Amino acid sequence: MSSAPKKIGFLSFGHWMDHPDSQVRSAQDSLLQSIDLAVAVEELGADGAYFRVHHFAQQLGTPAPLLAAVGARTSRIEIGTGVVDMRYSNPLGFAEDIAAADLISGGRIQLGVSRGSPEQVIDGWRYFGFEPDEGETDADMARRHTSGFLRAIEGERFAEPNPRPMFPNPPGLLRVEPHAPGLRQRIWWGAGSDATARWTASEGMNLMSSTLKDDETGEPFHVQQRRQIEAFRDEWAEHDHGFEPRVSVSRSIFAITSEQDRRYFLGGGDRRDQFGSIAGVRSVFGRTYADEPDALVEQLREDEAIAAADTLLLTVPTQLGVEYNAHLIESVLTHVAPELGWR
Repeated sequence: MSSAPKKIGFLSFGHWMDHPDSQVRSAQDSLLQSIDLAVAVEELGADGAYFRVHHFAQQLGTPAPLLAAVGARTSRIEIGTGVVDMRYSNPLGFAEDIAAADLISGGRIQLGVSRGSPEQVIDGWRYFGFEPDEGETDADMARRHTSGFLRAIEGERFAEPNPRPMFPNPPGLLRVEPHAPGLRQRIWWGAGSDATARWTASEGMNLMSSTLKDDETGEPFHVQQRRQIEAFRDEWAEHDHGFEPRVSVSRSIFAITSEQDRRYFLGGGDRRDQFGSIAGVRSVFGRTYADEPDALVEQLREDEAIAAADTLLLTVPTQLGVEYNAHLIESVLTHVAPELGWR
């Protein structure tokens, strides 16, 4: 499988911890440094700034204000999430917030959504006022919320106007405002299985695949993920969505170019795929790549899923601060990406 130029961005979990060794000790630190890192990587020539969303945790929780702030401070990079747990989201309110952020950014939002992952609390979405309908699972509820969100950002007109409104209405039914043209084609679903990847394609969403998926064949992670990408594209070809889909994968990749890098990463991390169980589902976790640039290039040549994807998201250790994380991304852009034909 040949390599091809790729969009390269970072994926931040936005952790903060009030600890002497952390450079991100508060929620304010996390938010402001997230904006600063996005500005820094745009200056380096990277393509995207993506943020993980977790509730009830010392991580980034509500994405719209952050995406809007990054959009206001940058001019070129894509700005996204990986992923928003739609079990927690009011479809119409979320549509308003994300459309506003997209308009502020000039149409650069690439929004990753999904059912979410194991939570910090039991059924945390209940505290946000949501309950599955009768006969639904929480995963079904996430898809239902997503369907409503997609219809709203498409501009569906459904609301009966008040005959005596505060301001004059256009004729006919009303839609959620503001409306962001083109946003619908920039929605991604985080898929953890081949079946979900096929469903994603049938719904006309781009595919976002991370460093974790259901273990469906026992093969190495990157092989299973490549098969998942193929299943997505095969299903997409059966529909007429009117645009070409995109596929992203995320990886922990650290090019060792300094003694500080060596201390942090060389000899650490999981250098092999890990197999285990999450919520009763057997899963495979992708390995960490950390090595000298030449060795790293050779290892990454063998990653079939990276080769198959058009977008690569580099997970970053945010608690090490903006300057060091910008260095990590620059090392990949400078020493690794050109050698693999990604640049």
